[in-house]
Amino acid sequence: MDAVTPIEDRRLALQTALDAAKTQAERNRLGQFATPTGLASDVLAYARRLLTADAPIRFLDPAIGTGSFYAALRREFPAERIDAAQGFEIDPHYGEPARELWHDHPLKLALGDFTTTKPPGEGRGFNLVICNPPYVRHHHMDKTAKARLLAATEAASGIRMAGLAGLYCYFLGLSHAWMELDGIAGWLIPSEFMDVNYGVPVKRYLLNQVELIRIHRFDPNELQFGDALVSSAVVWFRKRKPTTGHQVEFSFGGTLAAPKVSRQVPAASLQSAAKWTSLAADGVRVVSDGRRLADFFQIKRGLATGDNSFFMMTRDEIAARNLPEKFFTPILPGPRHLETDIIEANADGTPMLARQLFMLDCRLPESEVKERYPVLWAYLQTGKPKVAETYLCSRRNPWYAQENRPAPPFICTYMGRNMAKRDKPFRFILNRSQATAANVYLLLYPKPALAAALAHNPELDRRVWEFLNGIDAATLLGEGRVYGGGLYKMEPKELANVPAEPLAAMLPIVADRPASQGDMFNSRAA
Repeated sequence: MDAVTPIEDRRLALQTALDAAKTQAERNRLGQFATPTGLASDVLAYARRLLTADAPIRFLDPAIGTGSFYAALRREFPAERIDAAQGFEIDPHYGEPARELWHDHPLKLALGDFTTTKPPGEGRGFNLVICNPPYVRHHHMDKTAKARLLAATEAASGIRMAGLAGLYCYFLGLSHAWMELDGIAGWLIPSEFMDVNYGVPVKRYLLNQVELIRIHRFDPNELQFGDALVSSAVVWFRKRKPTTGHQVEFSFGGTLAAPKVSRQVPAASLQSAAKWTSLAADGVRVVSDGRRLADFFQIKRGLATGDNSFFMMTRDEIAARNLPEKFFTPILPGPRHLETDIIEANADGTPMLARQLFMLDCRLPESEVKERYPVLWAYLQTGKPKVAETYLCSRRNPWYAQENRPAPPFICTYMGRNMAKRDKPFRFILNRSQATAANVYLLLYPKPALAAALAHNPELDRRVWEFLNGIDAATLLGEGRVYGGGLYKMEPKELANVPAEPLAAMLPIVADRPASQGDMFNSRAA
């Protein structure tokens, strides 16, 4: 069948015009990202493989937009097979023009909120649910709506979603009550649910409440949506309980019809797999009982000042404002301004870098600052109208005091891309200066055993850094997460889980101790 039909040409022109009438910020907040024609066809062509041949189709799209999936349904299936088709669109900006577009087609397009609509009665469910639900993050949902969604989703699917779940998770769970037994569902959703904590209930639903058929993760370097920085996956399942010995297909890259990598994974082994994104390539990873970075380091996110433009200055800027240097501490610039991965120190402890920054950090009460340091007090007053009222600053006492983040000897970049000149997205940095670091970095503070070894042998820091820098990309990426456009991110707990058994050999005092005995590793400071 043709990839594009005359009505699809009209729909694409309509979509372009409607998108242009909204700002990018508005569409991001509402999670409105239209499904491209080719991707919609790929999804419906795969659905045709899963459905019983010649069985009548009852189609549902809970977030239909202008009807990309319905158009693909019409291209991929003969009209006589489509017994019913229903869609929901909450935004009349898209819904009303879409209604007009499809007015002479057998599509029941409801202008309303799918999440508040009562499911159909017995015998009136749908056997094909295809949806690209709105990608609305949890912080854009008010408490009342979230409480309603939590209760309704649990009633529909038997699963209580996590508080940080995005709106798309609720759409998936709520649709359970709309499906007929043995019906097929294909959900185009962000792949991050496979690795993050809020995705655990979603995975529990897919493993226990339905028969998970396949998860195809698109290559994050090949964005499916040009206007959304999100790595996408298509999740396929059948509404029935899984059978013993059931296997799930995990595929990656390319298209649904022709993925770059594919493998079958026993559903039973997925119950204990914390991260699913790399399963297509690596299968279920066997977790070693050996030591991990958490045994050697306390890992924290760097400092979040609340307003870098107010709190961070160069030495010249400090002098020009005549501010007291004693209240400024050196802080490393962002990764793109860091020319080296080994930072040596000047005699005063500042980093040997072309770009030097200092962070304002004063813990004196405002009354004392006013009396003893009037110039500093005057500068602080300039931040009162806006900076002091930011989320972070308003929760500090005083508002201009920073968190306790001493200079870390080892640092890892928090996020990055797999650039051609660098074989992995994360950089490990050896910091021999007294500079702390901002929240674009993860800070690695040695625990007592490693700290003692470093104090005894100062040259050991380079060997530790070389070990960290030698951790292969696959191991790091297996713990981190990936977003659209090849953007990788690593949280402290994820970095802490990276295997690090070779580090024990650098600490003779504990090298022969069992991994379960962590007395020497437990941190008392930092």
